[in-house]
Amino acid sequence: MNRGINLTEGNIIKTLTKLALPIMGTSFIQMAYNITDIMWLGRLDTRAVAAAGAGGFFLWLGAAFILISQIGVGVSVAQSYGKGDYLRAKDYITQGLQLDILIAIVYGLSLFFLKSEIIGFFNFDDPVVVTMAESYLSIIGLGIVFHFLNPIFSTAMNSSGNSLSPFKINTIGLAVNIILDPVLIFGFGLGIKGAAIATISSQFIVTFMFLIISRNKGVIFNGIRLFRKLDIRKVKEIIKLGFPPATQTGVHALIGIVLTRIIAEYGAVAVAVQSIGSQIESLSWMTSEGFAAAISAFVGQNYGAKKFDRIKEGYYKGIKLLGYFGIFISFLLIFAAKPIFTMFTPNDQKTIAEGIIYLRILGLSQFFMSIEIGTAGAFNGLGLTLPPTISGVSINLLRIPLAIVLSSGVLGLSGIWWAISATSILKGIILFIWFFFVLKSLVKNKGLIKPFA
Repeated sequence: MNRGINLTEGNIIKTLTKLALPIMGTSFIQMAYNITDIMWLGRLDTRAVAAAGAGGFFLWLGAAFILISQIGVGVSVAQSYGKGDYLRAKDYITQGLQLDILIAIVYGLSLFFLKSEIIGFFNFDDPVVVTMAESYLSIIGLGIVFHFLNPIFSTAMNSSGNSLSPFKINTIGLAVNIILDPVLIFGFGLGIKGAAIATISSQFIVTFMFLIISRNKGVIFNGIRLFRKLDIRKVKEIIKLGFPPATQTGVHALIGIVLTRIIAEYGAVAVAVQSIGSQIESLSWMTSEGFAAAISAFVGQNYGAKKFDRIKEGYYKGIKLLGYFGIFISFLLIFAAKPIFTMFTPNDQKTIAEGIIYLRILGLSQFFMSIEIGTAGAFNGLGLTLPPTISGVSINLLRIPLAIVLSSGVLGLSGIWWAISATSILKGIILFIWFFFVLKSLVKNKGLIKPFA
């Protein structure tokens, strides 16, 4: 394990790509956990897919709570690393992990004990779907602490410039999940419970491996002590940085939950389409988030080193690469919708037909979504986590009334998909323009001025 990559020197494209590719791979692996579950459950029962989709929203909501520590640790470690202050970076990692564990325990117990009330919100008319969803949520809740810890370890290493090690570790976790899924779902006949157990078991193995490598002196979180007194000042700094993006993700997840209740009125097939479609679409946004993490680390280190012109050049080159990727995904979802969706549920023609419509409508927004996510990463690297939150929360809230209006007319279920796609396009345009002016001010003034601080 090496100490990491110095992102303040060298060829920008080469440096950024070297850091970004493993992070994107790690993000793809995290996405593949859910895709693997959905693919196997799709061969079991459409109702199982709908149940896992409903439970999966609370993993998404959990991701919001993870971001409180993840973003705070990522920004603090990157800027500390850029200044050459490695001890300060370790201290932030320690405080971030302690905070993350506390949140995970509270959230996991809430999922376990309130599962009936949580799933009851969706108002499913099929008791089998309800029972499956509650079972899935119970198991996930009991093991969710591992799901919370791994992104913090990964982010700490990414921010120090070492993105290859988290990629290797998460790849092993995915391999375990791929093996366990069919064995537990079909071999042991556990159904949806098997999918949940497979996910939590593989996440535990990843956590265990991170703890093992933490003994290596070349790792940024070597020597951290989790059982030490919380440093309230540093915890407040982490929360201040992480709370805005956590709020954005949390609101986004809650909006998704409300939309799912609206979608549930169209039946289990509609919920299954949303579950499968969102997992396919996550190929775009999870990969973009991986590249955004690299942009954030790059911007953070160069901001710590006060290399503002390098930040500007790195952002535009990085966002250009993300734009090309977004265009590619758009073409893929629009023109290959049928074969892609059929991979997940090969025997249900009604679900496939609805899924094709979903992918083609959402395919139109992939370029803009990639730009939004990459730009949010650049904002985070500067420590400006509020602008992406303001843009994301305000526009995402439009989805609910827009979905109600569009779906109540001739568009029906497709109106909900149009509401999601249109707001994604709007977010990408607004956030790019906002960062353009922040970046212009940063370079001109050789640092952030108060209106943006």
